[in-house]
Amino acid sequence: MKTRKILPTLGALAASAVLMSACSGGMDEGSSPEQGDDQPAAEQDSASDGGGMGEDMDDMDMDPAANLVGPGCADYAEMVPDGDGSVEGMAQDPLSVAASNNPMLTTLTSAISGELNPDVDLVDTLDGDEFTVFAPVDDAFGAIPEDDLNALASDADSLSTVLTYHVVPGQIAPDEIAGTHTTVQGEDVEVTGSGDDLMVDGAAVVCGGVKTQNATVYLVDTVLMPPSMADAS
Repeated sequence: MKTRKILPTLGALAASAVLMSACSGGMDEGSSPEQGDDQPAAEQDSASDGGGMGEDMDDMDMDPAANLVGPGCADYAEMVPDGDGSVEGMAQDPLSVAASNNPMLTTLTSAISGELNPDVDLVDTLDGDEFTVFAPVDDAFGAIPEDDLNALASDADSLSTVLTYHVVPGQIAPDEIAGTHTTVQGEDVEVTGSGDDLMVDGAAVVCGGVKTQNATVYLVDTVLMPPSMADAS
């Protein structure tokens, strides 16, 4: 937010007051002040009209479904057409709450809330700043062999490493997401493609640009693995 230049503004107001006083002092007693009242009224009407236009533009900017991308957005809207877990509903809540209301993100919610491993609770962190999140849907976790998923869940350090690799500081819109981004975990994730063909480290974006109060979410069809962990395996 830009800081307003308060001192010059006050100086301009003071100068205006002096000029108005001088003009008032030179006015004939028979002069009617009503003639000068028309201009402020016109300015007020003009400002009112401008404010209305700004409100309409804000409403357009705030439409949570305006910038969605991905081949699965229609299926998502059909699955959750309204309510807390819908696109509109998620936009009203902080990230952790929004994710918990989405029926496609139940496993991810368990992982970030300490339910999967009590030593890994990222709720306060994820709700405390602005992020871009690549959120694996439940089918993505379901594709991991059960023994591997259990091993990951039981290792707090590894689980934290994987989860924070899905999070990038700041909110990034779909038309700016392509490129390389440094994750909260510290390693880079690469986004390629555009529109409905976005890929994140080889994982397809199911539906992206989903807004929450503090995050922009991209639902992905695969659990991402940091390069360091992939190399180790």
